[in-house]
Amino acid sequence: MSSMDNKTVLTARSEIKRDISKDFHVVEQPRHVWEKLWDNAYLRKGLLLLLLAAIWQIYATWLNEPLLFPKCTDTLIALRDRIADGVIPARVWFSLKLLFQGYAIGMVLAALLATFAISTRIGTDFLETLTSMFNPLPAIALLPLALIWFGLSNGSVIFVLVHSVLWPVALNMHSGFKSVSPTLRMVGRNYGLKGFSLVMRILVPAAFSSILTGLKIGWAFAWRTLIAAELVFGASSGTGGLGWFIYENKNQLEIDNVFAGLFSVILIGLIVEGLIFKVIERKTVRKWGMQS
Repeated sequence: MSSMDNKTVLTARSEIKRDISKDFHVVEQPRHVWEKLWDNAYLRKGLLLLLLAAIWQIYATWLNEPLLFPKCTDTLIALRDRIADGVIPARVWFSLKLLFQGYAIGMVLAALLATFAISTRIGTDFLETLTSMFNPLPAIALLPLALIWFGLSNGSVIFVLVHSVLWPVALNMHSGFKSVSPTLRMVGRNYGLKGFSLVMRILVPAAFSSILTGLKIGWAFAWRTLIAAELVFGASSGTGGLGWFIYENKNQLEIDNVFAGLFSVILIGLIVEGLIFKVIERKTVRKWGMQS
């Protein structure tokens, strides 16, 4: 038997090509228009607000006590009238001016404290000690002391606003700085960054998610403190913003105006949270992939 008989002859097999598109079909079911609408978060929240308004209207109609609980329609009419005559816009602007001043001062002081705390060990001890002392202290409790120090002026309200903003912003900022990876810190130091330049170019962008959370918490605290302070301070000075508007109409038994003032407070909170902070979050945190 020849050697060729002991060898296995391998031949190349022709490739078999098969068009699977004829055997398998992708089933696509068009989404119903209601499913597309239900995926809209703003529409869902709007429906919830309409549901709450309907419950409010039904309960107030059943109670039939306008001096205790006015109807939703009466509140909306009062809100429309006070906006039309310029009362609520003027009070809102008065409140927001004070809020912006206190909020800005509080943010600057919080940034300085957090920078000092992340730079030195004594700074960390200093921030932790101060936050342990003053963060649990309600800002409105300092208003009588502020009235003694600053008198019947806007400085008293700004003082309590700074207190309400300073500690939550500083705590979240410092927590965010500490969570930055050591690798990023070393990269910054290799580029010769240190002190304030290291904080601004490395730590702030890396910790911006925590910083933004602190800013939102500080805003909520400041807005609540401002309205509460104006209820007291406005009664003392004879002027004020939305808080004084609520207090004034309570004394005059204009309860629909009181609810209109409260509704304005809620509306401004929703606008700031839903527009300003959401836009900042979408342009920064979500765009940078720092949040799912």
